[in-house]
Amino acid sequence: MTEPKSHASHFIRDIIAADVRSGKHGGKVVTRFPPEPNGYLHIGHAKSICLNFGMAQEFGGQTNLRFDDTNPTTENEEYVRSIEEAVKWLGFQWSGEVRHASGYFEQLYQWALQLIRQGDAYVCSQTEAEMREYRGTVTEPGRVSPYASRTVAENLDLFARMRAGEFPDGAHTLRARIDMSNANMKMRDPPLYRIRRAHHYRTGDAW
Repeated sequence: MTEPKSHASHFIRDIIAADVRSGKHGGKVVTRFPPEPNGYLHIGHAKSICLNFGMAQEFGGQTNLRFDDTNPTTENEEYVRSIEEAVKWLGFQWSGEVRHASGYFEQLYQWALQLIRQGDAYVCSQTEAEMREYRGTVTEPGRVSPYASRTVAENLDLFARMRAGEFPDGAHTLRARIDMSNANMKMRDPPLYRIRRAHHYRTGDAW
């Protein structure tokens, strides 16, 4: 694979070029465009499309179109079709079949079970307001949830019942066990799964 020439340098192109020269991943370049199908694209999306598809083209690689369709309350097929048309209108074509995060829901569930078994995730029964209060601020550390001490067996049981629809919306949340004192608030035991009764445009009511 040859490195492209006569292009203005920027840090993304420089990183890709260095990886190609070093033979990283066999010199293969694969990028992705991962939009959420929850609206029509704007100029920022157009920039992302041109960057991801453009870089792959320059280096003789490929780009995957993979929809991040994990929120059934805002996403639908109309936005999927609109996004596909926008990519083509800008002159690009994705590689292979269109991919969807929802196509991996079962795998994601299995990974969640693995995290629980490892002690790296737990079912929290705090309300949204309580979670916000316990999360702390940018200057103050958060506090550990009183439900973080549940056993692996308890968490597995509750999580299975969450999926089975036994509880009302908002009753429980599966959270990653990371660090409630982390300076980055996003690392303070973030939610992985919530209970929300909504019909998904691809998977129906299976989740």
